[in-house]
Amino acid sequence: MKGAGKPGPLVLLVLTVVALALWWALYSQLVPFAEMVTGLFPVERNSHIGEAIAFFFYDVPKVLMLLTLIVFAMGVVRSWFSPEKTRALLAGKRQGLGNVMSACLGILTPFCSCSAVPLFIGFVSAGVPLGVTFSFLIAAPMVNEVALILLVGLVGWTVALTYLFFGLGVAILAGWIIGKLKLEGWLQDWVREIHSGADAPEGVQAEALSLFDRYRLGYVAVRDILAKVWLWIIIGIGLGAIIHGYVPEDMMGAIMGGGAWWSVPAAVIMGIPLYTNAAGVIPIVEALLGKGAALGTVLAFMMSVIALSLPEMLILRQVLTLRLIAVFIAVVATGILAVGFLFNAIF
Repeated sequence: MKGAGKPGPLVLLVLTVVALALWWALYSQLVPFAEMVTGLFPVERNSHIGEAIAFFFYDVPKVLMLLTLIVFAMGVVRSWFSPEKTRALLAGKRQGLGNVMSACLGILTPFCSCSAVPLFIGFVSAGVPLGVTFSFLIAAPMVNEVALILLVGLVGWTVALTYLFFGLGVAILAGWIIGKLKLEGWLQDWVREIHSGADAPEGVQAEALSLFDRYRLGYVAVRDILAKVWLWIIIGIGLGAIIHGYVPEDMMGAIMGGGAWWSVPAAVIMGIPLYTNAAGVIPIVEALLGKGAALGTVLAFMMSVIALSLPEMLILRQVLTLRLIAVFIAVVATGILAVGFLFNAIF
């Protein structure tokens, strides 16, 4: 009998609740896990190498767990939408609103740049316009609520709110520009195939699939995407862990404190090789401001660290072609430079 042996919807929903509870239980223990593993190494916990080890063993499972959950969920959701329905729902005329909504969503998701990549992949695989997904990818690490709260304590609410609006502006405008350039053809081939649709079994309407079939499509999405990106996630985060904590604050403070026009571009360039989240970069920002660095220059550095990090680019390389990564960097860097110069002129 067709469909025999498949668990029913009620059983699948119970299993889903159990799986989500288990996922959350494991996710909530990532910090103790990283500390436990770090303690196995013969190093001082507060040393540079100790910080790097703890950072690596926290971020790798965090990103992989987020990727698994989000891609599975997007795979299931995508099974309800044919390519035609997705295109009709997300037509070009709604792109501007989509950029605003996805950027605002980014404020509510306290992700670092690498942690935002799984949701970016999920959005792309679900057929969301490329420019809209980039608005989220930029906003999520740059203007999340953790960064804003810490900035209020560091430089006051006026500067923090100004940073919020400028950061949102960069995310919305950059995503809108990338969307207008129609660069979907510059996605990697395997991502472009997912983006174009055809996920339901041949000859089966999306509405006719059982819940078990939809879950199976979610599993297939996780299997296929993880197989392509897991190694680069580890390499990217490993690189970030190595350079995490090794920030030459004295040298950077001297460069960023000067009034020369090139101090803002130099700060952006210095931020790209580094990797941390918004909360992690705030102490560096505080130290640089204490050394006399200009506010706009320091904020441009902060934006560069959390929106254009080299580890993030290594992971995105498995999703985007080099041409699209170059466009992404150019558009976002231009927005960050504008923010830096404007802050230096205003404050």
